[in-house]
Amino acid sequence: MEPLSLPEPGIPAGNSSSVAQGEKFHVLLGVTGSVAALKLPLLVAELLKIPGLEVKVVTTERAKHFYNAQEIPVTLYGDEEEWQLWKGRSDPVLHIELRRWADLMVVAPLDANTLAKVANGICDNLLTCVIRAWDLSKPLLFCPAMNTAMWEHPITARHVEQLKAFGYTEIPCVVKKLVCGDEDPFFQESWICQILCVGKDHFRKILKTHNFELKYPGERR
Repeated sequence: MEPLSLPEPGIPAGNSSSVAQGEKFHVLLGVTGSVAALKLPLLVAELLKIPGLEVKVVTTERAKHFYNAQEIPVTLYGDEEEWQLWKGRSDPVLHIELRRWADLMVVAPLDANTLAKVANGICDNLLTCVIRAWDLSKPLLFCPAMNTAMWEHPITARHVEQLKAFGYTEIPCVVKKLVCGDEDPFFQESWICQILCVGKDHFRKILKTHNFELKYPGERR
């Protein structure tokens, strides 16, 4: 596990993001146990194409079923790392260090189970602990992904609205037909494009406050 850079002495924890120090823009990517997690390697690869970004991934245990960790070229954190890092009272707490490190968080895909947990304040794994401790002055984007029957249940809309009430930004589902024949809200390339487009707006807004202009390959400013 790659160690995190802890806040420098004299820098308040809430102001310890690297952007404020003129370094890279930190994106924390959360992934949960939806089959849409198959697209995690592609999403990471696309994020890494954006100049000046550093990416780390926080995964739930169930999400690991859907991707090969060897295909993820960035640091990957799970529940095991949370408990390995902390041995005594003076040790850092991983979910707090990650929320300090990140300038923006994207949870993609966000499955029905984790959506319900976040909406109700449950924090029983590393990812949900990061979200529960999240600095609400920083952007958090969430990308729901689940079976149509789950998506259309009335509780889902209530949970999504609750996250939006917290100030989080929803990246709407797109529909894909699965092998079972259902048309499901799903995580595919067009959804990745949505994440990148919405994310870029947030990247620019944050970096602009620090007098840094973000330019993407092929763009004219």
